[in-house]
Amino acid sequence: MKQGIALASFFLLFAVSIQNSLAAPMGFKNSWMLMGDFSKTYQELGLNYATTANDAFGISASAMQTDNSVSKQQNLEAVYTRKVARWNLPEAQANIWFIGGLGSTTGNTFGGSKAMASPGIQVDYETTRFYSMASARVYAAQGATSNITTARLGASFYEADYDEPQPWVVIEARRMTFVSKQYEFTPMVRVIHKRYFVEAGANLSGQLRFNFMYNY
Repeated sequence: MKQGIALASFFLLFAVSIQNSLAAPMGFKNSWMLMGDFSKTYQELGLNYATTANDAFGISASAMQTDNSVSKQQNLEAVYTRKVARWNLPEAQANIWFIGGLGSTTGNTFGGSKAMASPGIQVDYETTRFYSMASARVYAAQGATSNITTARLGASFYEADYDEPQPWVVIEARRMTFVSKQYEFTPMVRVIHKRYFVEAGANLSGQLRFNFMYNY
């Protein structure tokens, strides 16, 4: 746990960030957001609706497995997202988000289906050229608790207008305790354009990663 806090602090102290759509886990009021994250060890597909500028409700289906595919776990939950705080700074923005879910989990390391709660927090700081983010989330179920700790740094090649695609380089450090006690480092290329982004890369073991977000 101390290792995760230290890594997240490093990313927050030495990074600056990007456009709000790169970091935000929800869109503007009355908008839908569709998100996906796909790799060998983790897959997630989520959809939420922003009822206010600060609140969004949705659903998420996710799955985790170890590198050798021996242990597997699947989660299905209703998710609430809350913008806890926002600071509009000169040419920058900082946010704190709460993300929490209630649902069920199944897997081959335990029998049946278990009730699950998944509270989490995300902190980000961003400008039009740089991006940093740190998050932690616990997937708590009786006898089957795990957590995911993530830190990200990003930098754009150049500034772009809203109507122009903008390429970014992103490096992510992520530890999923269900998968491994070690951090997974993944460099990715991201392209953002208006209401969507796509990103692709591979971790240091060569496992492919693909993410997307679409806000409408």
